[in-house]
Amino acid sequence: MNEKTRKKAIVITSIIGILTNIFLVGFKLAVGIISNSIAVIMDAVNNLSDALSSVITIIGAFLAGKAPDKKHPLGYGRIEYLSSMIVASLVLYAGITSAVESFKKIIHPETADYSVVSIVIIAVAVLAKLILGTYVRKQGEKVNSGALVASGSDALFDSVLSGSVLVSALIYMIFGLSIDAFVGLIIAIFIIKAGLEMLIETLDDILGKRADKELVHKVKKLISEEDGVRGAYDLIINDYGPNKKIASVHMELPDSMTVAEVDKLTRHLEEKVYGETAVILTGVGVYSYNTKDDEAAKIRNEVQKIVLSHDFAIQMHGFYIDQEKKTMRFDTVINFGEQPSKAVEILTNDVIKSFPGYTVTISPDVDVSD
Repeated sequence: MNEKTRKKAIVITSIIGILTNIFLVGFKLAVGIISNSIAVIMDAVNNLSDALSSVITIIGAFLAGKAPDKKHPLGYGRIEYLSSMIVASLVLYAGITSAVESFKKIIHPETADYSVVSIVIIAVAVLAKLILGTYVRKQGEKVNSGALVASGSDALFDSVLSGSVLVSALIYMIFGLSIDAFVGLIIAIFIIKAGLEMLIETLDDILGKRADKELVHKVKKLISEEDGVRGAYDLIINDYGPNKKIASVHMELPDSMTVAEVDKLTRHLEEKVYGETAVILTGVGVYSYNTKDDEAAKIRNEVQKIVLSHDFAIQMHGFYIDQEKKTMRFDTVINFGEQPSKAVEILTNDVIKSFPGYTVTISPDVDVSD
């Protein structure tokens, strides 16, 4: 799906959400005021925050779709994460406001007065939010919009909360028991929880989180299946907004390959990976492995046993040895929690004990991908 089609889908879905929520706000507010129900009024406030969220989603989609320029050469895609954060903040604010008002009603209770018409309107609102939430979330997943997915999930959750208002109204009409303020408080707590979860998830996107495991495995597989490539390592995928991922990677190649051959392979992989995953490979580094020294493979296996005997060492790769110059080099993925410099010192000493006279160079890698 191209960016223009994606933006159009986000805008249309958001407009549907805005119109539906404004319609629900009007009806619920009227029912809440007439029946003197704090739970229904808080539910209307929640729908109003949803409508505002959809407006912000539209603005975010337009700003994020701006073409790259000299100031922002990688585009404006991350603006969508900021719009998602604003949506989450609105939901959180609505939850806190609802909690305060509901708590006031618990301290100073006022009896609600529901009618059959009120019950029918609330029931219709529950159904409307259920349909809207399902539609918006599916569209969000289809166009890879975090803001739409969040809005859709929030709408589905709202249908459950509106259902609790309906239940409290029925309880009052049947048994004369008023739990309206308590239901309003419960709704507020769940809204706050949803807002916090949305905020944390968006912050993770902005700060940078571990890439999707399935995507990582696919990119590595596409690279490793090429002739001569013994493995793909140190894959780092940077997210510059939905549908824009830029990556760098190292691959192990035989030391017999020429620069021209490496160049040809690299360009082929860039096209192949982008075509299969939409990930843009902007940096492809190379490790060489020995092909002219039969003893090298045996030494590599011995060194690998030494390295992986330590719990903090997750993986070893990029091994190369020059027996004439008595040098060996390799990378080791160090577990989080272990100081890299200390880990390298321990590994270097252990390898030198088994291979005295060698100059050992170990580069510590961060466990950024599986």
